[in-house]
Amino acid sequence: MKMSRLFTKTSKTAPAEADTANAKFLLQGAFVHQEMAGVYSWLPLGLRALNKVVGIIREEMNAIGGQEILMSALQPKENWETTGRWDSVDILFKIHSQTDKDYALGCSHEELVTPLVGSFIHSYKDLPLAVYQIQTKFRDELRAKSGVLRGREFGMKDLYSFHATQEDLEQYYQKVLQAYIRVFQRCGLDVKVAEASGGIFTKNVSHEFQVVTPAGEDMILACPNCTFAQNSEIATLKDGDKCPNCGGVLATVKGVEVGNIFDLGTKYSDAFKVEFTDESGKRQTALMGCYGIGTTRLVGTVVEASHDERGIIWPKSVAPFQIHLVSLGSKDADTQARITETATALYEDLMKQGIEVLWDEREASPGEKLADADLLGMPLRILVSEKTLKEESIEWKLRGEKDAKLVKLEDAVEEVGAFVKE
Repeated sequence: MKMSRLFTKTSKTAPAEADTANAKFLLQGAFVHQEMAGVYSWLPLGLRALNKVVGIIREEMNAIGGQEILMSALQPKENWETTGRWDSVDILFKIHSQTDKDYALGCSHEELVTPLVGSFIHSYKDLPLAVYQIQTKFRDELRAKSGVLRGREFGMKDLYSFHATQEDLEQYYQKVLQAYIRVFQRCGLDVKVAEASGGIFTKNVSHEFQVVTPAGEDMILACPNCTFAQNSEIATLKDGDKCPNCGGVLATVKGVEVGNIFDLGTKYSDAFKVEFTDESGKRQTALMGCYGIGTTRLVGTVVEASHDERGIIWPKSVAPFQIHLVSLGSKDADTQARITETATALYEDLMKQGIEVLWDEREASPGEKLADADLLGMPLRILVSEKTLKEESIEWKLRGEKDAKLVKLEDAVEEVGAFVKE
């Protein structure tokens, strides 16, 4: 992708209301555009990062037997009345149509997935099963804040599992827990697994997946050496206690919740009478688990966890582009022609290898180009200039490091390819 072809443009200053790193840099870099409080459009660079995150999640959900579906965002009022949640969920967007009917915009999908799956379950042989979707959700938040971390419209992956026995549910719950850890680690995050309240979903103990960052809304008691944590609201340990997993010293820190998992028991399957015939011929109620990851929130969390004062530092796995190629101008026409020729050849050779390259070939000052490269935060910046060509080289700089080095032109494509495969 050539930067001159991007319809979006970076901004030299962040919006005054940007109160977190993700709000500041995602808006300033034109990864997203704010339409109203808590509602964002995802622009080309931001959507590429979001799609990388979604791709990782999809791979891990498929690996544990999840079958992908897509349920409707518009939900019938009757389903929410069946579970008793029409009047009890204060974040539920309600719509009254011109046909004099009431609907809900989905903030969650238990009310749809339970009767849906129930229509296909007849025998214990139909269980276990797990379905998931990646979809837009809506929540009537009183105060949308923190950029894409807390919005009124947001992306989410929700997985629902159905089981014949508690033992089977608990085994799958642990399988999902480990898959979630892999998702977050693949996104470059250091995640903590915290015991927490089930909230509006269940009375059973649940687990939250928290990323430690000053932008966090939750207080957690976390181990610095492993994934153990407890939400401070239900903590049985205190600051300075030893971690029960590894013996590390626990401390209270702020965290952003990027995922959660719940043992729902039969709360929803009872409401919708989701039953099956067991091996002895008796009718039993199916057990359920639900497991969520905020996809758009996860992108924002990556930014919160990986940035400096100049901009984002994307992990390779979720970066919009792996390489940022920058070609600087020269006042000498012959030198300028060679810079353009060299950068064009590099760009085309890397693209032929399937390497994702963002090339800044705009007519702009070196300062503007380098500032934009730092703001956009691709993992590797390679620079072609009059200075580097005198050394028959390119300048090689990792976004997360201070120092740059020279790499010979004849070795550049091979070394970039090796970097991408690392």
